[in-house]
Amino acid sequence: MTFLERIQNDLTEAMKAREELRLSVLRMVKSALKNKEIEKIRPLDDAEALQIVQTLVKQRRESIEQFTKGGRVDLAEKETREIAILETYLPSAPGEAEMDSAIEAAIAETGANSPKQMGAVVKAARTHLPGKTIDGKALSDRVRERLSRMS
Repeated sequence: MTFLERIQNDLTEAMKAREELRLSVLRMVKSALKNKEIEKIRPLDDAEALQIVQTLVKQRRESIEQFTKGGRVDLAEKETREIAILETYLPSAPGEAEMDSAIEAAIAETGANSPKQMGAVVKAARTHLPGKTIDGKALSDRVRERLSRMS
């Protein structure tokens, strides 16, 4: 079953169960996936579909930040519930120890010893975490902190 088929099946289940929020989120995901397929003029593979869902999660996190700053707690809570639904379709995130070991391996691999080489270390660390949902900002912050301690 492709990722899009899974979304369609879950969408049908949400309709039958009358789960309004889940239905709304799944429609949004399906729409985003279809738009990307149209843009690429071919069906998406599962990796591309997961990337789109990760982008949707990132957009929700940014919205939460803005809504919280603007005093709209109700909208921030709605976005939080949407993220919870979206994350059920993403692979698990790496734990702190797993992320740290990937960073250590990347530093050893690249021979980095200063924050100037952060980009190379982040890129290498991502390759040590295959199939995981990686929060790019968290990874960058950890790499920056680790490289700062070295210099």
